[in-house]
Amino acid sequence: MGYELRVVREAPLAFAEVAKAIAPAGFELRGSHEIVARHGDGTHAVGAWREQVIGAPGSDWQVAQLVRLAGVLGARLIGEDGEVYGLREGVVEVVADGSVIELGKLDEMIDAGPAAWSR
Repeated sequence: MGYELRVVREAPLAFAEVAKAIAPAGFELRGSHEIVARHGDGTHAVGAWREQVIGAPGSDWQVAQLVRLAGVLGARLIGEDGEVYGLREGVVEVVADGSVIELGKLDEMIDAGPAAWSR
């Protein structure tokens, strides 16, 4: 798995709580632990439950969906290096080492779909 982002909350999340909260926000469970979201005619992976929600995004769409998911769960989205991904005034941003980097407008990132980043 590539670079991981974790959905973290002060009070630990329970799987039953995650399963109950995701459906109203448009997320689904595929299999027993994969969290997916719809785009176009299909569903695409957003993250997975492994005692916490973890995602390894390969597109802006996945980052935006993880930010949405963290919000739905009342949690924060944190990268491996401690950076925090969030949403402010409709813009997805990353806060790291006191700097704020805007990644893009949430709606535009979602509309763009899950096409993988070019490497």
